[in-house]
Amino acid sequence: MESAWETRPQVASEAPASKRVQEGSKSERRRWWRKARAKASRLLQRMDLRTMTQSLVTLAEDNMAFFSSQGPGETARRLTGVFAGIREQALGLEPALGHLLSVAHLFDLDTETPANGYRSLVHTARCCLAHLLHKSRYVASNRRSIFFRTSHNLAELEAYLAALTQLRALAYYAQHLLTTNQPGRLFFEGDERVIADFLQEYVTLHKGCFYGRCLGFQFTPAIRPFLQTISIGLVSFGEHYKRNETGISKSLQGVTASSLFTGGRFAIDPELRGAEFERIIQNLDVHFWKAFWNITEIQVLSSLANMASTTVRVSRLLSLPPVAFEMPLTSDPKLTVTISPPLAHTGPGPVLVRLISYDLREGQDSKELSSFVRSEGPRSLELRLRPQQAPRSRALVVHIHGGGFVAQTSKSHEPYLKSWAQELGVPILSIDYSLAPEAPFPRALEECFYAYCWAVKHCALLGSTGERICLAGDSAGGNLCFTVSLRAAAYGVRVPDGIMAAYPATMLQSTASPSRLLSLMDPLLPLSVLSKCVSAYAGAETEDHPDSDQKALGVMGLVQRDTALLLRDLRLGASSWLNSFLELGGQKSHLKSVPKTEPMRRSVSEAALTQPEGPLGTDSLKSLKLHDLGLRNSSDTTDTPELSLSTEILGSSAPSTVNFLLGSEDESEVSEAPEELNSKDRVRGVGSAFPEGFHPRRCSQGAMWMPLYSAPIVKNPFMSPLLAPDSMLQTLPPVHIVACALDPMLDDSVMFARRLRGLGQPVTLRVVEDLPHGFLSLAALCRETRQAAALCVERIRLILNLPSPPV
Repeated sequence: MESAWETRPQVASEAPASKRVQEGSKSERRRWWRKARAKASRLLQRMDLRTMTQSLVTLAEDNMAFFSSQGPGETARRLTGVFAGIREQALGLEPALGHLLSVAHLFDLDTETPANGYRSLVHTARCCLAHLLHKSRYVASNRRSIFFRTSHNLAELEAYLAALTQLRALAYYAQHLLTTNQPGRLFFEGDERVIADFLQEYVTLHKGCFYGRCLGFQFTPAIRPFLQTISIGLVSFGEHYKRNETGISKSLQGVTASSLFTGGRFAIDPELRGAEFERIIQNLDVHFWKAFWNITEIQVLSSLANMASTTVRVSRLLSLPPVAFEMPLTSDPKLTVTISPPLAHTGPGPVLVRLISYDLREGQDSKELSSFVRSEGPRSLELRLRPQQAPRSRALVVHIHGGGFVAQTSKSHEPYLKSWAQELGVPILSIDYSLAPEAPFPRALEECFYAYCWAVKHCALLGSTGERICLAGDSAGGNLCFTVSLRAAAYGVRVPDGIMAAYPATMLQSTASPSRLLSLMDPLLPLSVLSKCVSAYAGAETEDHPDSDQKALGVMGLVQRDTALLLRDLRLGASSWLNSFLELGGQKSHLKSVPKTEPMRRSVSEAALTQPEGPLGTDSLKSLKLHDLGLRNSSDTTDTPELSLSTEILGSSAPSTVNFLLGSEDESEVSEAPEELNSKDRVRGVGSAFPEGFHPRRCSQGAMWMPLYSAPIVKNPFMSPLLAPDSMLQTLPPVHIVACALDPMLDDSVMFARRLRGLGQPVTLRVVEDLPHGFLSLAALCRETRQAAALCVERIRLILNLPSPPV
C-alpha cells in the first residue's frame, strides 16, 4: 500500500484535475484548498515527529535535485535554495522538538490534561512541518505540469521556510527556559534584569512571516479566513490612524466597514500585509489597540451582531449610583461591613452593568430597577412585556468581560451572553468596568467588586433568588473574577459558588514562559501588545522609545500622550507621599466603615481588605518565602501573613527586589550576586541558546523597545492572582478553567490550576485544541468555536447545579 507521504510520478489522469482546479471557479479553488488542508491535518495526526522529518527531508532532497538540473534560471535557483533551507531547518529542529516532547508531561496538570506551553510549541512546529510536507509532495507531483504555478508555490514555500526558521529559534528559547526554571515551573525565574534581557532579545525576532501567507496556520482551518479579515482590517485601520492628525475619534470618520475589512492592496499582497502588521504591533500605542478593539461597538456593527444573535426579553443597561451599602458577614450575618463605592483615581462614580434575561422574570420590570436604567438610544430597550412573568430563577450569573483591561464593554460580548441566557435560563449581569489607561488598577477591581456585592444584595430585582451565584469571565475578565472573589473573602462577605474563567490572565508580571513564546506568531495577542496593555492597567504608560515611529501618533496624539504621562507622574508622586504619610501614622484598619472625612485613604489603602491580624509593611512583604506561595500544599496556614492592597498600590515605580517565584535557597543566591551584571554577558547568555551557525531572522523594523514594567504593583495578588499566598487562594470557591492549547496565556491557566490542586482546592481545567484566544466572541463562526463555547456553558451549569439540557 502506498504511504501517505510517498512521492509518486504524475499520471495522465492528474493533468485534467489540475487543469480543472486552475481553470475552475473561485469556489472550486476554495474547496480544493480546504481538502488540501484537511489532508495535511490528517498527515499531522498519523505521523510521528521523526517520520515526518525524514519524509520532508527526502522530498526536499528530491526537489533540490530536480530544480538544480533545470538550468541557471533565477526561479530554479530560488526553488533549489528554499528546499535546501527546508532540509537544514527540519534536521535542526527535530532534536530540539524531541527533547521538549520528552519532558513536556512533567508540566501537565494531570495525565488526563496533557497541556502546557511546551506541548503547544511542539504542536505548532508540527503544523508547520506538516504544511511543508504537503506542499513539497504537491511540488514533487506537479512540477512537470504546464499548470504548475511556480511563483505562487515559491512564495508559499519561502514564507513557511521563514516560519520554520523562527519556530526553530523558539524551540531553542524553550530549551533555555527548561534549563533555567525550577523543576515543574513554567515561568522564567531569576534576576529581573535577566528576564528583561531575555524578553528584549526575544522581541527582536522577525514576525512578519507569521502575519502574511502563514497567518493562523496553527489554528483550525475555519478560523483562518476570519483572521485574514481581521489582519486586513487592522492594517487598514492602522493607515487611517497613522495619517490622522486630530486624535483617535476622527480616525473613524469616513471609515466604512467595507473599506476597513477589504483593504485593497493588503488583501492581495500577503507579504505587504505581514510587514505592515509587524510595524503596527511594534510602533503603535495602547490607544490604537483600544480604538481598534472597540470597532465592534460601532452602531452599525453592533446592530448587525444583535440581529444575528438570540432574541431575549430583557437587555437593559443599568447605572448603579455610587452609594455605600451594608453587607452581612458570612461568619456572623448579624454583623455587617460597609461596601463603599469605587473611589480610586477618578473619585466616586456610577458603575454600569447590563442585565440580560431570556425570559421576563419577577422584579425585572419593577419601578425600583427601572430607576437604574440608562438610555442607549433607539436600541436601549429590548424589554418586551408579556402577560405573565416567569418566577425568579434560583441562580444568577455575574459576568466580567475581557479586552486586555483597556477595551470593549458588555455590548461587544452581548451576542454570546444572550445565548447563555437562553441555554441556562438564568439572568446574567455583565459589568462594564472602567478601562485603562484612563482608569488603571485598582479602579476596575473596585467597580467589579462593588457591582458584584450590589448584585448579591439586590438579586431579587434582577430576577433571581440568589441561591446559586456564578462568576464568569474571559481573559482579563477571568483575572477580575479571581480577584473579586479574593476580595469578597477578604471583606468577609459571600463569595460566589464557583468561578468559570475562560483563558484567564493570572500572571501580569513581565516574564517568559513556553506558551508566551507563541505570542511571536499570534495575531490576536502579540507580546508587545500584551506588555502595553499590562503597563496601561498598572498605571505605567511609558514614554515612547526615541527610535519608535513618532509620526504614527500625530500631533494631537503626542499631546494626549504627554498629558497622560504628566498625570501619571503626578499620581505616582501623590501616591508615594500618601504612602509615607500612612506608614508614619501606623494606623490599622478594621471591618467597621471608614469615616467620611477620609475618602482618599479609603480609596487608596483599601482598609477593608486588611485581615484581622493587620496590614503588612514593606519589610514584611520582602520576607515572604516559598512556603507562602509554593506549589505544594501547606498544612500550616495560620501564621501566613495576608497582603493588603495598600503596600503594592502605593509602592514606588522602581523595580522590586521581591521575587514571588523564588525559594529561599534561590533568594540567597540572588542576594549574593553582584549588584551590577555586565549587560553583554547577560545577552550572551540568552543568545547562547542557539547552536553555532544558526541565525534566526531579525525584525526589519529596527531595534524594538518594549516596556517591561516590573514595579511591585504587578506582583500584587489582586493583580496577578497566581502570585497570591496559599492562605488567600484557599478562600476561592470551586474554579473551572477553559483554556486554549495555542493561547500565549495557556501557562497562566496551567500553573494556576496546579497551585489550586496542590492546595487541595476544587479545580478543573479543560483545554480546547486549535482555537485562538477569545473564542467566545467567535462562537458563531464555526463548529469548533460553538463546541468550545458550549463547554463554558457546561461548566457554568455545573456551578449552578442546573439540570443538563435534553439531548
